[in-house]
Amino acid sequence: MSKVKITVANGDGIGPEIMQATLDILLAAGAQIEIEEIEVGEKVYLAGNTSGISNDSWDIIRRNKVFLKAPITTPQGGGYKSLNVTTRKFLGLYSNVRPCRSLHPFVSTKHPVMDVVIIRENEEDLYAGIEHQQTDEVVQCLKLISRPGCEKIVRYAFEYAKQQNRKKVTCFTKDNIMKQSDGLFHQVFDEIAKEYPDIINEHWIIDIGAAKLADTPEAFDVIVMPNLYGDVLSDVAAQIAGSVGLAGSANIGEECAMFEAIHGSAPRRAGQNVANPSGLLQGAIMMLNHIGQTPVAEKIQNAWLKTLEDGIHTYDIFKEGTSKQKVSTSDFAKAVIANLGQKPVVLQAVSYAENKPMHLPKYQRKARANKELVGVDLFVHWSGLNPDELAETVKKVATGGTELTMITNRGIKVWPQGFQETFCTDHWRCRFKPTQGNQITSETIVQLLTNALQQKVEVIKTENLYNFDGKAGYSLGQGQ
Repeated sequence: MSKVKITVANGDGIGPEIMQATLDILLAAGAQIEIEEIEVGEKVYLAGNTSGISNDSWDIIRRNKVFLKAPITTPQGGGYKSLNVTTRKFLGLYSNVRPCRSLHPFVSTKHPVMDVVIIRENEEDLYAGIEHQQTDEVVQCLKLISRPGCEKIVRYAFEYAKQQNRKKVTCFTKDNIMKQSDGLFHQVFDEIAKEYPDIINEHWIIDIGAAKLADTPEAFDVIVMPNLYGDVLSDVAAQIAGSVGLAGSANIGEECAMFEAIHGSAPRRAGQNVANPSGLLQGAIMMLNHIGQTPVAEKIQNAWLKTLEDGIHTYDIFKEGTSKQKVSTSDFAKAVIANLGQKPVVLQAVSYAENKPMHLPKYQRKARANKELVGVDLFVHWSGLNPDELAETVKKVATGGTELTMITNRGIKVWPQGFQETFCTDHWRCRFKPTQGNQITSETIVQLLTNALQQKVEVIKTENLYNFDGKAGYSLGQGQ
């Protein structure tokens, strides 16, 4: 087996300690890897690089394609951007995979038969990070959901389930409220599920789904969801399985992949040789499977399970009566190494030999829909409180072929026929539609903005309203 060159970042806080322990185990198990180290994180940030990584380091990651990263510290304030988010987006690491399996009775959990994999979309949603302060009182964050993003992550979830011989894939969204964005995710899920008739599929609204996951995780198998929900619930799932500190994460793209622990850098524990390296080790095991070294991955995973079963635990999971020996970071690694070639007796041993490659075709762009401009929303900064008063002013903005049809505040219809009990901020959406027999054009919108300027109406942004193949591509006002 030829060696695979991987990029390694030791990170911050406990990062160097758990990385050393992880690499010791990998090399002792016979992993055929060649390590190329880079420096990322706090030191790079504080040296003046707001992204936390140099251009040279990017070149190394892109050349090697495989990145094993310890946790890093992002300094607070100062405009520093999350390196984790940046790396996922720059390298197209669209799929975040987080297995969450209980280790009962050796690690405390209220859910002894839990075995859930969270597959989280990794590039878009609110993590696009596009935010604007628009008025004195209102800040906007754009939630971007794309068909390519949905198709890639949903297909990955079904292919993962197929590869791992799992029986069910569940989708979590909030499409009863966000009918366009989460609605697209749910729609694509239903479309792709039909291609996998041997795998059960189901959809849950995120709030009751999250409650069910926290209460009865054994009801789930593989769960796929948009970015923010996946971020939150993967941590919840890891914690109720036993500990966030035990969970690893794979970030998979079409060209590159990154593997990591899901926990942070824990600077208060740095340099004490007490941290649990299990989370990073789990990420490294997924890395070995990714690069085709499944026999080594299997050997390490079973040795790790045997070590936990033997009661050899670091401080974070040590429990009197269950644990037998409290060990340091380095001694835990030595215990895993000593168990290489052995399998657990109580916990279920793993076998990766039957894992088949996934079929992940590149996204094929669909034919363009028939796109029709049918209106425009003008967002207005106005400090008054009476929507009827605003409507009388904004009506004067209308052109000969348009009319004001609705005003909302924070999405709630306040004109016409609004309720005086509705609390309003200084941020108003004023919807213009063409009058009977007329059409709206780009020139119409320019004229509306010109009229608004003349009427001293402060327009802070516009959103064009389109129909796609005759179907509305915009939301109604709440209560409309």
